[in-house]
Amino acid sequence: MTDTYEPRLRSEMRIVRGALDRLREDLFHDAFAFRPLPPLAADHRLVRVLPRRAARYARWFPHAALAAFTGLVMLATVSHEGGPVGIVAALLVGVPMLMTLFRPVGAWWLSTGVILCTSVALGPWSPAALFSHLFVMMVVTLRTRPRVAAEMWLLTAATGIFTGVFLQAFHPYYSLSGDMFQMMLLSGVLLFAVAAVRGLRETKQQVAAQVAVTEVERSRRTVLEERTTIARELHDVVAHHMSVVAIQAEAAPYRVQPTPPELAAAFQTIRENAVAALTELRRVLGVVRSENPDAFADPEAPQPTLEALPGLIENVRSAGLSVDHVTTGAVRPLPQGVELSAYRIVQEALSNVLRHAPGAGARVEVSYVLGGLGLRVVNGPPNRLAKPSPGAGHGVLGMRERVAMLSGEMTAEATDEGGYEVAAFLPVAPGGQGAAGEAAA
Repeated sequence: MTDTYEPRLRSEMRIVRGALDRLREDLFHDAFAFRPLPPLAADHRLVRVLPRRAARYARWFPHAALAAFTGLVMLATVSHEGGPVGIVAALLVGVPMLMTLFRPVGAWWLSTGVILCTSVALGPWSPAALFSHLFVMMVVTLRTRPRVAAEMWLLTAATGIFTGVFLQAFHPYYSLSGDMFQMMLLSGVLLFAVAAVRGLRETKQQVAAQVAVTEVERSRRTVLEERTTIARELHDVVAHHMSVVAIQAEAAPYRVQPTPPELAAAFQTIRENAVAALTELRRVLGVVRSENPDAFADPEAPQPTLEALPGLIENVRSAGLSVDHVTTGAVRPLPQGVELSAYRIVQEALSNVLRHAPGAGARVEVSYVLGGLGLRVVNGPPNRLAKPSPGAGHGVLGMRERVAMLSGEMTAEATDEGGYEVAAFLPVAPGGQGAAGEAAA
């Protein structure tokens, strides 16, 4: 039995010692440190709804409200007590309340000292002193850890018991149990309510911060997945051109007879470099390839171009979306990377219309201009409520990645009529080269 008792005793002593250490850290260590109450955040609801000039002052609303309330309490104390005694009592009540703005724990100690001294000198706790002390404890609970509320409550109870025992010695008719029980019950309920409100507010802030972090990570993952898709699609485009280079370099010496040794060696070097580039391209593609091999429906199928756009639009129409397709300018072949990205942008924009604007009509405009290719996909307002979509907005990220890859420009924004518009310009230098051509070649 002794062997079991000693470890339990040591464990209990460690718990008591830890509690005392936390009490010393919270209420004794650097108790009067300067900890000013910060102003309201710039994104606070009260600050956002006011004009800019008024919002600058609204950030200090908690400070002004506390100071005004303290002034009312001090005026009530002066009118109740009257004369010089009222002025002294008002100062003893008001100073700790104002002090919570700058030194919250120190304000509680000052309020406790006021209650202790006035109780010993003048008798039971006065209503003004009790109200001031409760207010100070509530403000300190809002500004510190929840456990500080319990520590203040326990020390206030100890102070009340001490003053009650002292008063009973000099005031036989003073009831310790009745006054103490009412005071501790009232303060306990108030402090618990304030601590619960503060804990709920902190929980909401943590949840909001976590949601923001999750959204950022989801957007980042979406961008990486889109880049992986782009890398695989560009592999087909670049591999085609490199294969043509290798075949032409291998066949060129047989077209020139007799072939000079230097020319044959140069063509052989070109072919070897092209084959090496293809090998490295496949190795890099293996690094960025999706872990799910079924993520691409048909890896061997050719990548779509703008020639396949009518088929895409017919497929969307069969899903119930009314789509108008307009092509302007002189239709001409464009670099494969440009046509592939244009097709994917239109595809994603129409998918977003189906997902987020059910029942709305859409219009697809493809413009062949001198400097490149213009795209515009616009839809009207939906005629029914769209189902929630966890990926809302991530398709736009993918479209921006494709446009940025080709050094183009893109806008995606709501229209005045309640619809949505996606507009992009993909530059193509004369002859199909330049920024877009380099991305595909």
